[in-house]
Amino acid sequence: MGDVVTEKDKEYEAEERKAAPGPDQAMSDRVNNRSLRPRSEAFKEFMRSGWADDEPDIEPLESSKFTPARLKALGAAFPGERLVIPAGSPKVRNNDCDYMFRPDTAFAYYTGLGVDYEAGAVLVLNPVDPDSPEAKAGQTHVPELFVAPRADNSTTDFFMNPHYGEYWVGPRAGLKEMTAMTGIETHDIAQLADALSKDVGSEAGAVRVRVMRETDPQITALVESVREANGAADPDRNAADDDKLHEFTSEARMVKDDYEIGEMRKAVAATKAGFDRLLSSLPGALDKPRSERILEGAFNAVSRELGNTVGYDSIVASGPHAPILHWMRNTGVVRTGDMLLVDAGVEVDSLYTADITRTFPTNGKFTDLQKRLYQAVLDSQQAGFEAAKPGATYSDIHHACMRVIAERLHDWGLLPVDVETSLSPEGQQHRRWLACGVAHHLGLDVHDCAQARFESYQGAPIRPGMIFTIEPGLYFREDDMLIPPEYRGIGIRIEDDVLMTEDGPEWISAGIPKQIEDVEAWMADRAAAAK
Repeated sequence: MGDVVTEKDKEYEAEERKAAPGPDQAMSDRVNNRSLRPRSEAFKEFMRSGWADDEPDIEPLESSKFTPARLKALGAAFPGERLVIPAGSPKVRNNDCDYMFRPDTAFAYYTGLGVDYEAGAVLVLNPVDPDSPEAKAGQTHVPELFVAPRADNSTTDFFMNPHYGEYWVGPRAGLKEMTAMTGIETHDIAQLADALSKDVGSEAGAVRVRVMRETDPQITALVESVREANGAADPDRNAADDDKLHEFTSEARMVKDDYEIGEMRKAVAATKAGFDRLLSSLPGALDKPRSERILEGAFNAVSRELGNTVGYDSIVASGPHAPILHWMRNTGVVRTGDMLLVDAGVEVDSLYTADITRTFPTNGKFTDLQKRLYQAVLDSQQAGFEAAKPGATYSDIHHACMRVIAERLHDWGLLPVDVETSLSPEGQQHRRWLACGVAHHLGLDVHDCAQARFESYQGAPIRPGMIFTIEPGLYFREDDMLIPPEYRGIGIRIEDDVLMTEDGPEWISAGIPKQIEDVEAWMADRAAAAK
């Protein structure tokens, strides 16, 4: 990764830090200290010459056809105010190693940028003058992007800056490239402070600023300094304003446009390929140490081949791990005859993710008990799907799923009360074996739109264009003494992704088998393909 840093190098580093741009100074402090680089003027002069022209060919992103409508709706909700949406900065994994950068969801939604575009960038919506031609044309804001310019082979930063230099990180999109890709006018990040300060104040007619305050602490601090310098330091009001911006951007994503629906279909297709790879690896992984991780690795490899990465940490839970709702250590042994629960989704390059759960009999055939439990969950999911229609709510889906679960638990003699008593708010005994919810929005985040108000989410009618999961389950823990021994250590979840249309719900993930006979045939096919 690098060499020992000498005292002379530290002197050079101190000089470089003095010159580092404000938002990147902390990054410069940390990253620049990890590598020994030549400092002589002869070296710098030599490094600035002899390179081929590397001007990239940039095409507009497909998403750029859809972001103007999103930006227009956002601006209309906050007329006369400046809105600041950072991409965020890399997060430290340990010491001088960062996690792979993934931009903030709101930034990705309003810019249309995916993959790792662009750490440290900031989207700003500037209010237009009420008397301007733009205002007369119905425009409330002009969007602008602020990014670091390219540190290409014509610059010293090319080889001296390990954060932006293309010698270190490869080709990057700069100002021209970002403008071409997004259709949004793009400026040097060094101009951000002045741009944020323009016309800010607390008096009538002055501009107020809202920021997605939790995304990038450095940008939030910059906004706070602008507010304070211009007489608009009101912590309680500003925090409430910022929260309202976060809430609006979350609720805006509830109904997907045609581009988003297409990306979700791609994510589901890639996820099916990941399950295929996992099932092909299953026969060779059985009874091996940490075989859950063997299967996790198989799925996760596909997520990198066909997408950006996994949309969330994959759950690969065999036997007694399957009833653990969020088992993500994946350190267990996948044993012959156990039930294997896999909850995983591929995040494609646009950052939209699928969220699918399947439960498999590890030897390829369900036992009679496994069939009975599995079919109960499958029937519960179908009841939730049938309850989902335009105008229904998440509560309708929830209650439909729960009724089937309560009825089956009663039929098996596990409920200590009758079905209606258990389903009542005062009862809920069936929830011992299904304590979690059974549906959530899905999109750029696996639990999408999470900052939305209750009345806009759980209590709101489901509308065409919404994408969500239906995911009931039964979780019989190994240490549960209220159930027969043969039930203990079995966990089953079946989760699919659903698009609400004008005509009713559509299983986006219909191509991923889940009926008992289809699952067994799928497993046999993948096992044969692996030979």
